[in-house]
Amino acid sequence: MRPLLAIGLFVLLPFAAPAAGPAANPIPTRAALDAEVAAAMKAAQANGLAIAVIDDGNVVHVAAYGQRNAKGDPLQTDTVMYGASLTKAVFAYTVMQLVEEGRLDLDRPVGEYFAKPLTDYPAEDAYGPWPDLAGDPRWKNITARHLLTHSSGFANFAYLEPDGKLRFHFDPGTRYAYSGEGLILLQYVLERGLGLDLGAEMQRRVFDRFDMPNTSMMWRADFAANLADGWMEDGTVEPHDERSRVRAAGSMDTTIADLANFVAAYIRGEGLEPATFDAMTSPQLPITTASQFPTLQDELPVAQRRKDLDAGLGVVVFDGPQGAGFFKGGHNDSTGNTWVCVKQGRRCVVILGNDVRAERAFPRLVAFVLGETGVPWRWEYGSGKVFVD
Repeated sequence: MRPLLAIGLFVLLPFAAPAAGPAANPIPTRAALDAEVAAAMKAAQANGLAIAVIDDGNVVHVAAYGQRNAKGDPLQTDTVMYGASLTKAVFAYTVMQLVEEGRLDLDRPVGEYFAKPLTDYPAEDAYGPWPDLAGDPRWKNITARHLLTHSSGFANFAYLEPDGKLRFHFDPGTRYAYSGEGLILLQYVLERGLGLDLGAEMQRRVFDRFDMPNTSMMWRADFAANLADGWMEDGTVEPHDERSRVRAAGSMDTTIADLANFVAAYIRGEGLEPATFDAMTSPQLPITTASQFPTLQDELPVAQRRKDLDAGLGVVVFDGPQGAGFFKGGHNDSTGNTWVCVKQGRRCVVILGNDVRAERAFPRLVAFVLGETGVPWRWEYGSGKVFVD
């Protein structure tokens, strides 16, 4: 625990808690929330959206709206939806339990967890092409902290490289650049280095613990009875992908009811030491780009960088009108998800959209529930994203 505690204290010093900010908005009534979601969905042209609201660490609203498929079946609070990259934050929570138990050190080079050099392990379907790194010794310097703060130096995924080969674009730990491949490497550390079954660990440590009966890191046959398909930007329906392997970067299926239970426990700090929660949700590494994607864009000049935007461990942290907050997004062609929390009042909004067009309504809905928080929406989605009023 000592390395973790030391870092947690260190990163908090330059970002001392601000004086009490404006009072938080009263949580809206269910009727008011229903009306606002209906209006926002209509403006965004979104077919389906589910939302949960947490206040003082307790779930106060869980609701689903619209359709779960082209037949018009209703989206429900127990409909199974794709978690996308929200998976990464749940994975990070699992990792930090292992750190507390002394099984993993955030600052130990991950290569030291293997019986032979990482680059000697063959490429496998479920994991990254580690032999691609054989000619670059920087792989020996990668730590779990680098991987959880998206500072590995990798592209988002190796298959996005022109030649499909994994490579470093910068020295590990020196800057933020979103990388699912980095999370897959950390999964490899747990499974090949520590001998763990990640799916089983997340089931035991998270899904069972926090009453998440319809959440899994792999497809389950019982999901088919109440499953959400998705809508893409052009209105095309995309069937739900039955994911057949555990992927730390984004294989989780869940429901809004299940995820609400997890997020409420997370903002309470349940299952972790206070210093661990602080480390996860406090600045670890400055974010220096104008937007999150493309992932390897040039860094902004220092004067143009947002000084209150940083990588936490598995989440992005910011400082806004209500003080410190954090968030995580999840996206594919037919999915738009977000999870936003402000520490003051332990308040959160979680949204799962089975229509990617739902993302247009996220700033409006989060502000309606929480008030102005300072969430960096333009950084998350880029300057070209159109949001609804």
